[in-house]
Amino acid sequence: MSKHFVGKYEAEIKFRLADHAVFLQKIKADHAEPFTENNSETDYFYENTHHPLASNNISMCVREMVPSGIKLWIVKGPSSSECKAINIDDCQHVQNMLVTLGYHCHLTTTKVRSIYFLGDIHITVDHLDGIGWFAEFAIMTDDESLLEHYYQKLMSVAKGYGFTKDMVEKRSYKQMFLERN
Repeated sequence: MSKHFVGKYEAEIKFRLADHAVFLQKIKADHAEPFTENNSETDYFYENTHHPLASNNISMCVREMVPSGIKLWIVKGPSSSECKAINIDDCQHVQNMLVTLGYHCHLTTTKVRSIYFLGDIHITVDHLDGIGWFAEFAIMTDDESLLEHYYQKLMSVAKGYGFTKDMVEKRSYKQMFLERN
């Protein structure tokens, strides 16, 4: 996996895209390097009825990406910038372990994701069926004190593509899927 995805914290800014093809054309013109394109990502979100993760602002999922074959166990929270992920070999085995520990899958989501690298920034272009197209600009770090600097850097780059602070999408994809149901 790339150095782009190393770190305990993630500075991330998300925007809804009016026209994903135009945005892709712009980042490619700026020599954004493709990491994966048009992967189908399925996230299986787990929760515990007796000790809800959500009550502690924590989200846990097992992610499977096709055709790249990347499989991850992801825990986000409790702060909005904390994101921990580990590569796994067998999604079903990890899911079985979580069930053994008392968790249950309460939401399954699928999106189509392309990831590009633009310097030290990774840009994801996501399509959520029935919800829309989005672009995320992100940098990961182990140094929490750098987050504000990285947010400013991401916003500066995003402005170059026509985005403003007023256009930032604050909801997580998980929230959007839950609101849709």
